[in-house]
Amino acid sequence: MDRRKFLTTASIGGAAAAAGATLAAPAIAQEMPTINWRVASSFPKSLDTIYGSGVEVADRLREATDGKFNLQVFAAGEIVPGLQAIDAATDGTVEAANSVGYYSWGKDPAFSCGAELPFTLNARGKAAYNYHGGGIDTYNEFLTKYNLISFPVGNTGAQMGGWYRKEINSLADMQGLKMRISGLAGRVVEKLGVVPQQLAGGDIYPSLERGTIDAAEWVGPYDDEKLGFQKVAPYYYYPGFWEGGPTVSMFFNLAKYNELPEMYKSVLRTCCRAADMHTIANYDFKNPSALKRLAQSGAQLRPFPEDVMMAAFDASRQVFDEISAENADFKRQWEAMKPFISDWYLYSQTTDYTFDTMMMIQQRNGKL
Repeated sequence: MDRRKFLTTASIGGAAAAAGATLAAPAIAQEMPTINWRVASSFPKSLDTIYGSGVEVADRLREATDGKFNLQVFAAGEIVPGLQAIDAATDGTVEAANSVGYYSWGKDPAFSCGAELPFTLNARGKAAYNYHGGGIDTYNEFLTKYNLISFPVGNTGAQMGGWYRKEINSLADMQGLKMRISGLAGRVVEKLGVVPQQLAGGDIYPSLERGTIDAAEWVGPYDDEKLGFQKVAPYYYYPGFWEGGPTVSMFFNLAKYNELPEMYKSVLRTCCRAADMHTIANYDFKNPSALKRLAQSGAQLRPFPEDVMMAAFDASRQVFDEISAENADFKRQWEAMKPFISDWYLYSQTTDYTFDTMMMIQQRNGKL
């Protein structure tokens, strides 16, 4: 073969291939529609980690689609009140909501199953069940009746048990306790003698200060620190057994979601999954230092007494049975989850538990 002819031909072919590659990406991008959706968040911007779960999805989606698919996240109250965000996605007021399913507990108790049920799974177990045990699919089967489809975008990890004006030394101290706690968790602790109170976040501090309520649960160290509860209710109990691994989600209007090109659906699901990991990691990084600061500023850490925990566990199962008897969607999701819960804790008490316990001993001995 003539060397000069070969080089000339190869150069032409290479240039053509390069030109094709250069033109292909913009051509594909140009074919995709520009979509702008509004997201109503249930959270204020001050709770930057949990509010940030929605922003994380929006940022990743914009980058992945070269600015073609945009989500604009509005804080609680900017379009609708925080507790009405899911309703706004259902009726199409907005295309999506960044929220927690149990906020819609009053509409249908089955909404709680995709968010959290007391004494079920921790954050790792919840992720395993959601992504590989059918949890997401089972929840979305239920959500179709509300014109919704949902994907996890974060987890707070096991929450704290809240702030108390007086110490809890036994189950008897729960009798008559006026506590800011609502939804399914409120129904569980009510069986322990607690009087559940529903209060907005901004009303908790003054209510504790005046003694209108005796205790309040919120989230965990990083979020709680912002509200200064230790000044008026110094006893900080753990764990928040009603929220061992609560899932924060994006709820999309199902009709709008179904209109998306398949590529956009895939990218959207991927961005939600990335945000799910990002949010729990963010909390895990920020909570340790926040807890130390709270202790230094007066918070007194206390574990719940064993009789409180055991009574609460039994009460949770009574509540699940009661709701299952009257709500088939709740029962279906709860029954689907139960086998994995048992297997998860059978496994967890071996390697992870032993390793974590060993490392905690070293921390207490000052070796870390």
